[in-house]
Amino acid sequence: MSKGFFTAPEVVNEPVLNYAPGSKERKLLKEAIAAAYARQLDIPMFIGGKEIRTGNTKEVRPPHNHQQVLAHYHYGEKQHVQDASEAALKAKEQWESLSWEHRASIFLKAADLIAGPYRYQLNAATMIGQSKNAYQAEIDSACEIVDFLRFNVKYMAEIYAQQPPISPRGTWNRVEQRPLEGFVFALTPFNFTAIAGNLPASAALMGNVVVWKPADTQIYSAHVLMKVFREAGLPDGVINLIFVNGPEAGDVIFNHPDFAGIHFTGSTKVFQEIWKTVGQNIDKYRSYPRIVGETGGKDFILVHASADAEVASTAILRGAFEYQGQKCSAASRVYIAKSVWPAVKELMLRDLATFKMGPVEDFRNFINAVIDEKSFDKLAKAIDEAKNNPDLDIIAGGNYDKSVGYFIEPTVIVTKDPFYLTMCEELFGPVLTVHVYEDQEFEETLKIINKTSIYALTGAVIAQDRYVIEQASAALRNAAGNFYINDKCTGAVVGQQPFGGARGSGTNDKAGSMINLLRWVSPRTIKENFDPPKDYRYPFLEEE
Repeated sequence: MSKGFFTAPEVVNEPVLNYAPGSKERKLLKEAIAAAYARQLDIPMFIGGKEIRTGNTKEVRPPHNHQQVLAHYHYGEKQHVQDASEAALKAKEQWESLSWEHRASIFLKAADLIAGPYRYQLNAATMIGQSKNAYQAEIDSACEIVDFLRFNVKYMAEIYAQQPPISPRGTWNRVEQRPLEGFVFALTPFNFTAIAGNLPASAALMGNVVVWKPADTQIYSAHVLMKVFREAGLPDGVINLIFVNGPEAGDVIFNHPDFAGIHFTGSTKVFQEIWKTVGQNIDKYRSYPRIVGETGGKDFILVHASADAEVASTAILRGAFEYQGQKCSAASRVYIAKSVWPAVKELMLRDLATFKMGPVEDFRNFINAVIDEKSFDKLAKAIDEAKNNPDLDIIAGGNYDKSVGYFIEPTVIVTKDPFYLTMCEELFGPVLTVHVYEDQEFEETLKIINKTSIYALTGAVIAQDRYVIEQASAALRNAAGNFYINDKCTGAVVGQQPFGGARGSGTNDKAGSMINLLRWVSPRTIKENFDPPKDYRYPFLEEE
């Protein structure tokens, strides 16, 4: 509930540390990684503030070294989902009645803990649990989650400050932003620790209570996030962390009368199934649930004949292969003008030859492992199919090995068919497909890009010709929720480029902006009359 107003602290983006040789942060991170490897964690669920250990444990293994066990986590069942829902509802009245300044204080403290004493522990957990290199972990599990927590407080203050501009003399009009009735379900992905933390935290900040189910492959860093929230003073039951089978969780959550909303990041298929289930159960709920989701992408880079070849090559390589292409925003289809392709190709192959691949603790490795065997097998199959297709040319990579870890070489496929499978379907890995178009077919290529896939998450145009940039921006206005000019199509920064897409890529509620937080409140308008009328008669009723 909103009780008074205050000015939110001035917010700037958390500085990104570079982990260069000899730096203090490099030394501290390596120590944190060594400490994490040296012990096996026993990871409980958290329900109503209590650590829940079921005895039914599963292992956490580094994707880049699947022979090693990092931790065991306690797996739950339907009853634990029910318990978490009830624990959330039990905490609801007291939490939503807490002055919002005090809710803000908890998450601001959490941000300071992550930026400070927990920075290297959380980065190390993300690196070894999700196979991210040091820089990718830093921009994710340190900087982005800190930015989410701090900027969300700023946006919350601005939301509460939005009041009706006019109150005629004798009246007072005001707006109260209420938490949703019921609890919110946060279903979070493996690929960004920041997203996994923000989905439950943003809803909780606005006074909601949350049941949080992370991806099994992100539980290791989710455990650290929960430790941070609790140390920051989050009351028991406000966020309940459960490790359960997805369909079992859904069976409980989506049949609960107090289900108030879902905050989701994951696959389009899963999100669509959730939407269908919510629709089928709509008569069971106390209110219409908020459905907020960011899903898949088949993100593009369009390179015009006027492009700078070095800019294009760098944008493509970073956009396609950072974090092994396991970003919703990763470039996976590229369209390059024929006249500039030879120069871009030469630069790409030159730099690809310098890529080092291996475990995260070796900071020289730009490429690490994909998340699990299921992902590895899917990618290997797509590469094999491309190898056996005479109409395709694999100009880089094409090899893979899962004997030690789930390693897929960064692979570049060139196709004459702009509608080949890997140009259309999301693979979520380090596989990039390039289509070379005739320079004079630029307009036709714009149309192809716009209709190629069901997604509309991110995209980029690389060009020096300003008329072309404007033309592409207009033609592709519905093809990407985040659009980049002369840059890679990844790397959205909280407060600078709020993130999200439409079409098959989600509800475009823009995490990292006020728009997202507005989905977790329900406004009530209040009119108070200081001099209420005491006679029903209006002047027009009087006789001449």
